[in-house]
Amino acid sequence: MSLFCVPSFRTLRRQQGFTLVEIAIVAAIILIAAILGIPAINGYIIENKVPSVGQELQRFVARSKSATQGLGPTPYTGIGMAQLANGLRSSSVLTVEGQGANATVRHGLGATDGMLVLSPGGITAAGDAFTLTFTRVNEAACPGLAAVLQRVSERIQINGTTVKEPAVGGAIGIYDATGAEALCTGGDSNRFVFTAR
Repeated sequence: MSLFCVPSFRTLRRQQGFTLVEIAIVAAIILIAAILGIPAINGYIIENKVPSVGQELQRFVARSKSATQGLGPTPYTGIGMAQLANGLRSSSVLTVEGQGANATVRHGLGATDGMLVLSPGGITAAGDAFTLTFTRVNEAACPGLAAVLQRVSERIQINGTTVKEPAVGGAIGIYDATGAEALCTGGDSNRFVFTAR
């Protein structure tokens, strides 16, 4: 009996590996699966950012409210991008670039040029409130963003339609969650305006 066995042709054939055609077919299948899965993955990532962005902005709103107490009936007349940039500069979920009134804040909830803008607003008089405007928000963040920020907002508009308005006499209004969801459009085209005081 010999210690060395000579492999048969059939054994050698099994050990050769994959052909170029087989590798190309597998690569094509993986590429197609990746192309189809990227939008779903992107939507999932955006949806998971919403709570973190909401928490950052809830803290900013709370700090803004406490900083303006005792400043009269229109304390937000001069509020703007300088305050937003300074308040969010250390954020791990929002991107702040520039200084002062020329600063920009990107929200990361949709298109790469999606911005967050702070400006004076009004509930009963100009300057008695401030607005946070989100542009170019992806449908995956909608209406979750409105649901998170409705706690600190007296007025909410989605794509130009109001889904929360202060009640008579300045009482807290009711947020219309069903209406908010119906107003969200596909893609990165949604615009939100949150008004707080």
